[in-house]
Amino acid sequence: MDVLDWVVVGGYFLLMVGIGVWSKRRVASAADFFVGGGKIPWWLVGISHHMSGYSAAVFVAYAALAYTTGFAVYVWWALSITVACTIGAFLFAPRWPRLRQRLGIISPLEYLAGRFNVATEQVLAWSGAALKVFDVAAKWSASAILLNVFAGIPLVWGIVLVGGVTMIYSTIGGLWADVLTDLGQFIVQLIAAVAMLVAVMIRLDGIATPFTMWSQLPPGHGSPFSGDLTMSFFLVFIIVSTLSYNGGTWNLAMRLIASPNAAQAKRSMLFSGALYLVWPLVLFIPMWAGPILLPGLAEPEQSYALLAQELLPVGMIGLVLAGMFAHTMAMTSSDANAIASVVVRDIIPGLRRGRGHLAGRAELFVGRLTTFLFIGLSMVIAFSADSFGGVLGLIVAWFGALVGPIAVPMLLGMLPWFRRSGPAAALISWAAGLVVFAITKYVIADQISAVGADANAISTGSPVVVSIILFIVIGFVAPRRDPEVDELVDSLGKDPVDTDEAATAVA
Repeated sequence: MDVLDWVVVGGYFLLMVGIGVWSKRRVASAADFFVGGGKIPWWLVGISHHMSGYSAAVFVAYAALAYTTGFAVYVWWALSITVACTIGAFLFAPRWPRLRQRLGIISPLEYLAGRFNVATEQVLAWSGAALKVFDVAAKWSASAILLNVFAGIPLVWGIVLVGGVTMIYSTIGGLWADVLTDLGQFIVQLIAAVAMLVAVMIRLDGIATPFTMWSQLPPGHGSPFSGDLTMSFFLVFIIVSTLSYNGGTWNLAMRLIASPNAAQAKRSMLFSGALYLVWPLVLFIPMWAGPILLPGLAEPEQSYALLAQELLPVGMIGLVLAGMFAHTMAMTSSDANAIASVVVRDIIPGLRRGRGHLAGRAELFVGRLTTFLFIGLSMVIAFSADSFGGVLGLIVAWFGALVGPIAVPMLLGMLPWFRRSGPAAALISWAAGLVVFAITKYVIADQISAVGADANAISTGSPVVVSIILFIVIGFVAPRRDPEVDELVDSLGKDPVDTDEAATAVA
């Protein structure tokens, strides 16, 4: 990388820190820090939801899949998320701001104590927080790999650099800093990705490249399903994505909670889904062209970074690298905010044994401290990412398989059709999902691998499918009837009455 590239990257990092410092003025309470006071507009929530959904792993792990497998990576990943966002816009998104309006929640798990019981809230809080550390660690590892390819920086120092900048602005500015940096990162990524796309088209067949390149690629690269990315895996991933992108991944729930009302939350999800339908095509076209421009790569995970170095001029390489960091910093900063909210509003009150939430400024201070410590711990784990199966192993095998059992009670618990599923259904479905994951990962992994192409679908889908079935079945076999729960669930299906408007109407 040239000096100008480093100036671009350094300027980008300074801008992110500056946004964090500016956002600090908007934070006067824990509610401001965690959910922006419920005042973030739909278009900003939509962009933030989109940006927080993927990271530099797209340019490392998914770039490798695009290089080796082709178009199927778009169908498996981006199209499944588009479907998930569309489903969620009608089923789940409107319910999150209604929970804030009715119960004053600023954590995605806070309502579980009333919907199920405190034990359920605590179990999901502890297990989900532990899982998320590994997911975020994968993002730091992906960023470090990119820095290593671009500039030869050792992986450890790459993790320290990207994680350190994120730690600063997230700890200072909370969710407002997250969504505003998401907006800035979206703009940077827009410029960088379009530049990369144009460079590839100039090198190949011009505007026709997205249509003509497939004949020059290995057989099967233009197929919607290929290799391990089978139709079964696609269908399984729709289930996982629906749970994850509608709140099972807590940082995405936080964006919806921060929406002013149900209508804006719904609109933001449709916007995010539309971005997932279109924008990944811009990102993936250069990756798909990789085998033509860089044939025979021994390490496909480096394909996108190597393409940028070969095709782009000085200065633009730095912008592309900053754009790659943009995704990681967007996701990890919002993850840290969500985890901190769960620690402050769910875990700590449980440890205080009936003394409730922390008061005022103490709650805000502990929220910032937790954000700092969470990012620090995830960076430490990132140093040993290879011990967990590398970047893709952490994201798909661990997070993809375990997010379902944690998300099932959270999301299905909101819906009126499952109101009879109580604490037993929640805890048994969670525990069964974890047991199935352990069995498929460590006991019968060889037998599953012998299945062939559908092995990923079986190992990733089994935990979440078992959890869903048990949660529903137990609700029918051993139904819980609680008028307060019924009232809560029913209330989430409609907007609360505005008392001022009602008074005006009566007058």
